Amino acid sequence: MTIAFLTAQWANLGLISYAVPDQLLQPYLPNGLELDRRDGSAFVSLVVFDFLQTKVLGVAWPGFRNFAEMNLRFYVRRGQQRGVVFVREIVPQWLVATLANVIYNEPYVAAPLQSQTQHSPGQITVEHTLYWQSQTNLVKLNASNQLYHPDAASTEHFFKEHEWGFGRRRNGKPIIYRVEHPEWDVYPVERYQLHFDWGAIYGPQWAWLANETPYSVVLAKGSAVKVFPHQKLPNP
Repeated sequence: MTIAFLTAQWANLGLISYAVPDQLLQPYLPNGLELDRRDGSAFVSLVVFDFLQTKVLGVAWPGFRNFAEMNLRFYVRRGQQRGVVFVREIVPQWLVATLANVIYNEPYVAAPLQSQTQHSPGQITVEHTLYWQSQTNLVKLNASNQLYHPDAASTEHFFKEHEWGFGRRRNGKPIIYRVEHPEWDVYPVERYQLHFDWGAIYGPQWAWLANETPYSVVLAKGSAVKVFPHQKLPNP
């Protein structure tokens, strides 16, 4: 039986998704994978959430159990396996970023990142603040606290439910790892705020997204998760 490398609670996942041209994603696409599409388009999602009660190989590291994450990811498939590839993942702690880079060769960086969640009658508000190159970037979602469970054909399901993560080893060979969690309920998003310097954070090729309207905005409740060790993909 395979033992999970990492266990945690992922809480209040905001996913702001955009249709993007294929050529923007090709440099990040591991061999043997194809872009996963909806309505004929490939997509990226800006994702914010909280890591809570984090353990690595069953060990809770003091001071590194609870922290925020922000990432930019896109959607791929390998046959019937649907998954994600990360463009960049941001966490506030240098040690967390370093560990993820060493173990999974994931594109993690450390930067000042804060999150807060507020509950009020009938409402939930999730806010993430990233300080990058002396600029303040804000992702904020306001939603009704009336949870519902989207069906498998829904837009919400397409963006939030993925069992597989894909990446590359340092030698360029593709890898796969499994992420296990139950299907997430979602909060109906009523409004969002995004003050975000795409070009500074992800590179000038992403700057145009500042003028785009998202295809979808989702706020998922989250759950306990298990992330399993990576494996090498066979040659396509």
